[in-house]
Amino acid sequence: MVALQILIDGFAISSLYGLGAVGFTLMFGVSGVLNLSHGGIMVVAAVCGWLAAGDLGLGVYGGTLVGVIAGMACAYATYFVVVRPIQRSRAIPQEETEIFLLTGTLLWGIMIQEAVAYLFTDNPVTTRPLISGVTSIAGVRTPQNEIMIAALCWLAIGLLWLLVNRTRAGKALLAASMNPRGLTLLGFELSNMYLLVWTIYGVLAGIAGVLLASFLGVSSANAGQLTASAFSIVVLGGLGSVSGSLVAAYLVGYLETVTAYLIAPTLRPIPALLLLVLVVYLRPQGLLGRR
Repeated sequence: MVALQILIDGFAISSLYGLGAVGFTLMFGVSGVLNLSHGGIMVVAAVCGWLAAGDLGLGVYGGTLVGVIAGMACAYATYFVVVRPIQRSRAIPQEETEIFLLTGTLLWGIMIQEAVAYLFTDNPVTTRPLISGVTSIAGVRTPQNEIMIAALCWLAIGLLWLLVNRTRAGKALLAASMNPRGLTLLGFELSNMYLLVWTIYGVLAGIAGVLLASFLGVSSANAGQLTASAFSIVVLGGLGSVSGSLVAAYLVGYLETVTAYLIAPTLRPIPALLLLVLVVYLRPQGLLGRR
């Protein structure tokens, strides 16, 4: 019975991780940015959704929409306030841009975390389930909200796949990740591609944040852990590999769930980090990465 509970809960949390990691990976593939404020953006989406649903009286669905918009707005702020100025700065040598981006987004993430704690709350917040009720799966009572969360995550991932593979803008994003210079020769503006990928990333991070708040709850103190999980998943799967990120998301999600159930919830991130160290040592390019 416990094994089936782990299977069900692990699938839901892994789907959430996969949703966040896909946007993280796509952004790195196109713009070359490893955004270490990722957890902070998810927390902003979760807290804004919680406030809108409760204090503003918009209800769970209105709060969810507000949370997603807040996540997208926070992603835009990250891009225009931190990332774009660093990328365009003439004072920073090109070979040092990456380390400045890592440092800048890390500090920005800490600022977001502290701002949320100061302006709103540092206590864990949990939003109402999107749907109520409990269903039985092979004798295991499972909230219907948990099933819906996994379904919504995969719906969003599927829509992203259609966007990238079936639209002109999506194919331009793929081209930007492979050969940015060639894309500019075809008449595309890279700045527009960067803005598009940050928009997609913000929406996905916002959805992941509000869904996580209705599943496990979120607090400002979780921002660092959420960033670490996303970073671990992306590196474990292979930088720039969307399929690798999905595989890694399920590995990390199930490792954390097994640890929480069988050992202690406070130790849930440890096995995934140990796996990351092992993979980086044995296969530096990640599970499905090429570089």
